[in-house]
Amino acid sequence: MHKYRIPFNIPYLAGNEYAYISEALEKGHISGDGSFTMRCQEILKEQIGVKHALLTTSCTHALEMMALLINIQPGDEVIVPSFTFVSTINAFVLRGARPVFIDIREDTKNMDEKLLADLITPKTKAIVPVHYAGVGCEMDAILEIAGEHNIPVLEDNAHGLFGKYKGRNLGTFGCMAAQSFHETKNISAGECGALLINDDAYIDRADIIREKGTNRKLFLRGQIDKYSWADIGSSYLPSDIIAAFLCAQLEEREKIQTLREKIWKKYEAELRDWAVVHGVALPQIPDCCEQAYHMFYLILPSQELRAALIRHLKARDILSVFHYVPLHLSTFAQQYGGKPGDCPVTEDISDRLLRLPFYNALTEDEQASVVTALKEFDWRAS
Repeated sequence: MHKYRIPFNIPYLAGNEYAYISEALEKGHISGDGSFTMRCQEILKEQIGVKHALLTTSCTHALEMMALLINIQPGDEVIVPSFTFVSTINAFVLRGARPVFIDIREDTKNMDEKLLADLITPKTKAIVPVHYAGVGCEMDAILEIAGEHNIPVLEDNAHGLFGKYKGRNLGTFGCMAAQSFHETKNISAGECGALLINDDAYIDRADIIREKGTNRKLFLRGQIDKYSWADIGSSYLPSDIIAAFLCAQLEEREKIQTLREKIWKKYEAELRDWAVVHGVALPQIPDCCEQAYHMFYLILPSQELRAALIRHLKARDILSVFHYVPLHLSTFAQQYGGKPGDCPVTEDISDRLLRLPFYNALTEDEQASVVTALKEFDWRAS
């Protein structure tokens, strides 16, 4: 039972989740790297076009594995947008890195690549673009700048599964990418993630780090007669029960993406004229990008109007939510010198962005109710 008639998100069942979980139980292997884990990894590898894919317990853990794989040390700097979830940078701060926050573009809400070169120092160890709302960052420019300084690019692709930039899948541009299958994502397993690897140099060590720092995978392949502690690491393997759930979703990826595309385009078509009249900005998708249809948001003229619209929708039993609070203004970031004005676009957008209900099973009637409620909002009384 949901608190709201139309909540912000509802978990989705693609069809075979229960059957696959039962199959995993019957096989008697429900710990990590069972048959469903392998199936999921092969789907990701083949459909995205990466060299190696490893399921993880979360996108956060995939990011933490990246930090380990590039040997982040205390004092290293990592460039990251301030407009992102805390996991994007926490993974590196855990290893002693200092965040260097970059502002976002007005149009896509992605890292502003024009600001990137000026933020690079001899201590810069990684650049972490985040494909906000599943719309690709300007990867050509980012990769060119990173290449000039020999800095690895690590994609946070939590929103961008099956999105593309210039015809190429997001998650294939950096040496590594992190993927999310959290409950709110297009394709979900509740809590789950994946590390995608595009550089052969990281593959063997990634397997070891993911297996608690042991070379157990070599043992299971019969390449060594016993396994031992070989490196730092942790337990990043999800249960095969989780992988079974995820496998059912991944197999229905085309259906899921079609559903979400229909919902996104309906919002855009129904709200286009309304938005112009009231000075509301809708998502902008550059011609070079094929978005992942992860979310639909509005940029209201002011923070006060956003708050009023949230209250208006709640009164009609509809839950809408804002998104990230600028990381550079957070309490924790004060130790790194974060202050108002450092990322002005982020600060402005964060105050005015509102996300609408968007989930795979959102019905036409429910979506029509959301649209009607938006159009009934009394701007004069706000």
